[in-house]
Amino acid sequence: MSYRIGHGYDSHRLVEKRKLILGGVEIPFEKGLAGHSDADVLCHAITDALIGALGLGDIGMHFPDTDPAWKGADSLYLLGKMVEKVVDMGLEVTWVDTTVVAEKPRIAPYINRMKKRISSAGISEDKINIKAKTAEGMGPVGRGEGMDAYAVCLLEIIA
Repeated sequence: MSYRIGHGYDSHRLVEKRKLILGGVEIPFEKGLAGHSDADVLCHAITDALIGALGLGDIGMHFPDTDPAWKGADSLYLLGKMVEKVVDMGLEVTWVDTTVVAEKPRIAPYINRMKKRISSAGISEDKINIKAKTAEGMGPVGRGEGMDAYAVCLLEIIA
């Protein structure tokens, strides 16, 4: 068997008057993430990891924030487009491991719902792991100014 590994990262500022969307789930909070699309850092990190495993650059090359077509885009849609690309290239998503770093709100209660929503983009729910961490009050994320997400994926070559 042959495999490919990809690593993804995303970061967005928290701002007022935006919905907070993580893993395709709207989470009640007084702030949301700023961005050209819905700014879902978790979906963006997974998408970026898939792109990396395919050797196709990064998420900004495929869905640039300068393109009005992606304004307000649902990040699950973007993720689904990249999962389609994985399949088209003769690969299968074998595993995705992620970490969301945020001081507030608590993410853990939403993890199962996030896994279910992410699976709607074409990755089996049993192949997704989501961890929630804080920055222990350090740096911009620790001060509640934003959120980070990291993802690693394993793709198996099947064709």
